[in-house]
Amino acid sequence: MKTFTNSLAIFALGVILLGMQPAQAVDVSPRGVNVKSFGTTTVFLTYFGLNNQSPAEALWCGEINADRSCVSGTVFGRLPRRYNIGRASGRNNYTDIMTIPASVARKAYQDAARGNNSDFFYVRRWRSNNGGPDEFVAVTCRLASGGARVPFSITSVKLVTGGKPAPAVATGSTLPQFGAQISYNGTGRLKGRWEVVLPGDPPPTGRDLLTEASLPLEERGLQRRYTQLERFDVFLQPTGQVLLPGPDPTKFPKGSTGAYQILLRIEATDDKEGDSSIGTGIVNSGGVAGFPMPVFRYFMTASADKITPIEPVANRKIAIGETIRFSWQGISAARGYKLEIKDKDRVILSALLPADLTTYTAPPWLKQRTNKSLTWHVQALDLNGSILTQSIPQQFQILGK
Repeated sequence: MKTFTNSLAIFALGVILLGMQPAQAVDVSPRGVNVKSFGTTTVFLTYFGLNNQSPAEALWCGEINADRSCVSGTVFGRLPRRYNIGRASGRNNYTDIMTIPASVARKAYQDAARGNNSDFFYVRRWRSNNGGPDEFVAVTCRLASGGARVPFSITSVKLVTGGKPAPAVATGSTLPQFGAQISYNGTGRLKGRWEVVLPGDPPPTGRDLLTEASLPLEERGLQRRYTQLERFDVFLQPTGQVLLPGPDPTKFPKGSTGAYQILLRIEATDDKEGDSSIGTGIVNSGGVAGFPMPVFRYFMTASADKITPIEPVANRKIAIGETIRFSWQGISAARGYKLEIKDKDRVILSALLPADLTTYTAPPWLKQRTNKSLTWHVQALDLNGSILTQSIPQQFQILGK
């Protein structure tokens, strides 16, 4: 009888403890990370142990309850839809890319400055699909600098060129040099390649443009591959900024007319601060980003598509009493023209004209340049004002009295 009573007491105690600490089937890796106090932070997370559950909202908050849900009144923000790029992974896992906006980090910092705990929490709710209770899983976010102890992640990429976006060049011509201005957190190897999408190739999807570390493990080998131009592998110090040179422009394909795209493909690398366990091993997450990489586009036009000067013809001598008129045969790709007249190397007249106008009458004051050797040429411009091609300079002279 005494044994039975003791067993009953132990059972009752177990029921009480279960009521105080709800069982958690879903777990997350990593459970805690250092994040940047001033700026954006991106972290690769793996949820495992899912049992017919689907992800619901994700919040950041200053305090959590016993069931790991956010305490009312301490919420700093919600995961923006544009950053919600998580996917189911394997049989019972889920890959979540936690991108903390700078606005959330600022609120957490301000809350800590008021004397509250400097740690805050990323809480994802998991909705049961079979009628069971919802579960909340929290990741501890510890405020830090953006230095070496923060997961290595890409927070911003901007393509920079010496010319305008989407230039158009004649077949066989060399494109301008360009590169990628990259902002990042942490430190690690930036490893990847530049690829080119040729005219007629299937275009890349949004997930093709994500960095490899932003994808679940089983998707990483499924991104569409294109013609490789050049590889890169550089170690980034924890300075937060780097200018990555683009591929050698002489390696760009230039044989066919049409639209080309240059892709920045960043591969996953080892990162001890952010690598994630999936229950059966570790997934490398160095180089994770919460957004697709930008694309450098250019257009190749036919090399035969050139501006042909008509008048005045080369070495023409124009009487001072004549009207001075310039004309040329335009090109189909032009969205405007620029006429320039030079006295030796100095531009003395410049005129911008619409694409449907291929003639120009000079103002009367040009006749003051009598008995001098002048040159004229025309440039074809695209929508952004970049030069598509230009005519061969032609010499002419205005005869004085």
